[in-house]
Amino acid sequence: MKKIEKKIVGYEVAREEPDPAAPPAPVVDDNIIEMHEKLVRPEALEGSTYKISTPMCDHALYVTINDIVLNPGTEHEQRRPFEIFINSKAMEHFQWIVALTRIMSAVFRKGGDCTFLVEELKAVFDPRGGYYKAGGVFMPSLVAEIGAVVETHLQKIGLLAGEELSEHQRAILEEKRQAFEAREASPGGEGKGDFPAGATLCGKCSTKAVIVMDGCETCLNCGHSKCG
Repeated sequence: MKKIEKKIVGYEVAREEPDPAAPPAPVVDDNIIEMHEKLVRPEALEGSTYKISTPMCDHALYVTINDIVLNPGTEHEQRRPFEIFINSKAMEHFQWIVALTRIMSAVFRKGGDCTFLVEELKAVFDPRGGYYKAGGVFMPSLVAEIGAVVETHLQKIGLLAGEELSEHQRAILEEKRQAFEAREASPGGEGKGDFPAGATLCGKCSTKAVIVMDGCETCLNCGHSKCG
């Protein structure tokens, strides 16, 4: 502590001189529009419609997700889901579908991370049991398939990253598939799906695509293997 022995007749605030070698401070653009619940809906929105056909319903469901483009024409341009609608001739699911779509649309418009909806929906299981889609993909419920559609759409607009296999991995899986089909080939033994008839369910991607080659279980869809 420094003792002041003279009368104070004035003062001045010491300011740190800027370093000329330091990089310039980033410029904050106050005009960047973020997703929030008070954002006014434009007259027209771009979107995509996905068809869901399941053994749970006699009629197909059509899921439409409309997107809003924020900050168009700038480096901050991004596409975010704004609303979701599900239509069908089947009326037995009308009440809960309307409730679900209203809640999901509200979450979309709230802003922030909405990708958590995918895992929440895909984790819903039907007490009557699930079903297999074309290609051998297992769906635990109709709600889970709606979640899968939302996942596909979020990957399409860039909010979710898809798990893509490399060309090398695809080549290895295709080689194993051809070897397995050649070994198991028999009259009338062709499967109706996208994978061999003898394939079993993969615990990672829920697809009937697991084969056993050289004592090792390998999924021909996602590449998962218990042998590493």
